[in-house]
Amino acid sequence: MRCRLLDTALGPMAIGWTDAGISRVLLPGDTPQAMRARLERAGGVDDPEGQPEVAARILAYAQGAQDNFADLMLDLSGVPEVNRRVYGHIRELAWGETTTYGAIARWLGDVVLSRAVGAAMGANPIPLIVPCHRVLAADGRTGGFSSPGGVRAKMEMLALERAASPTGQFSFGF
Repeated sequence: MRCRLLDTALGPMAIGWTDAGISRVLLPGDTPQAMRARLERAGGVDDPEGQPEVAARILAYAQGAQDNFADLMLDLSGVPEVNRRVYGHIRELAWGETTTYGAIARWLGDVVLSRAVGAAMGANPIPLIVPCHRVLAADGRTGGFSSPGGVRAKMEMLALERAASPTGQFSFGF
């Protein structure tokens, strides 16, 4: 995997990719040094000029540009099939559109799968491009968010997108 750090308006971010597609996105919340160390532990090799189009799109997103990144090729090798299905489904969400864990579970065929959907969101290796920040609890709570910036990062991304919660307002779920 090759990787690149980005200094965005939301804070430091990073992308990782293989020949098959984007395989990692690190969201704000860590220092650039911590991000670089995480990517190196995952086998990342620094390529500061790589993926210029993706980098430009992420930089523009962080400044408010509407982009759902749905056209980008992903490398989801090693990701369980159910997670791939969930990720494919939420990649269809438009910029600023939200859904719920329960709605995705119903789409999978059983509302009981809401916890499995939550687990898939927590294991998402490509947040932003696979927009797990747009998945909320049915009552407007944010639910968890596994990025280093936690729920604060999720709320900042939703605010940037001027997203609406299923109840019309957000509430912190902690």
